[in-house]
Amino acid sequence: MTRLILASQSPARTKLLTEAGIQHEVLVSDVDEDAVQAKYGVTDPHDTALLLARAKAEAVAALPESEGALVIGCDSVFEFDGESHGKPYTAEVARERMLRMSGSQGVLHTGHWLVDCRDTAADVEDGEDADTPEGTGATVGAVSSAEVHFADMTSSDIDAYIATGEPLHCAGSFTIDGLGGAFIRKVDGDPHAVVGLSISTLRDLLVHANVGITELWDTDVQ
Repeated sequence: MTRLILASQSPARTKLLTEAGIQHEVLVSDVDEDAVQAKYGVTDPHDTALLLARAKAEAVAALPESEGALVIGCDSVFEFDGESHGKPYTAEVARERMLRMSGSQGVLHTGHWLVDCRDTAADVEDGEDADTPEGTGATVGAVSSAEVHFADMTSSDIDAYIATGEPLHCAGSFTIDGLGGAFIRKVDGDPHAVVGLSISTLRDLLVHANVGITELWDTDVQ
């Protein structure tokens, strides 16, 4: 069985994979996102999402627990009025953002990076008695973006939502799969990307590792 490791502590991402029938483990990276962005000077929301996804995937891929597995890292960045919005963390920041977002739209970029940590032919020493290695050495990424259209929100709507604590730790200060879904009119693009992990993008990346997504299905789950 091919092992897949999700390099993220996001409950939404692991729930999404589970509901899609994809068996996986979770290993959280210790990547300092601010330090990574400062090092590379990336400001474009699309590129920032991919950069951080790669940093997380490669950090987890370097751990001994990842040997023999595939690692997928993800990161989401919300683009609004030409600005990059990550997690707001405070009620004040979330309120200011949501007042601007009310009745408007922005683009949620979710970066994905896959690292194949399985042994490759080059890893097997000459003469060593070993099974045929399946690893490809692939390290590939892609970004899935979707335009999110928000309903008009009153100040009391926004205050009530912030009081739940949900938007404080979400890119863009909203969710689509939780309480915040009440304020989203429509999504143009992959809705899974708005949750934080595009299943179809994962499928495309797995091709580079010679793995079909059906190989990861947990067929015992009803």
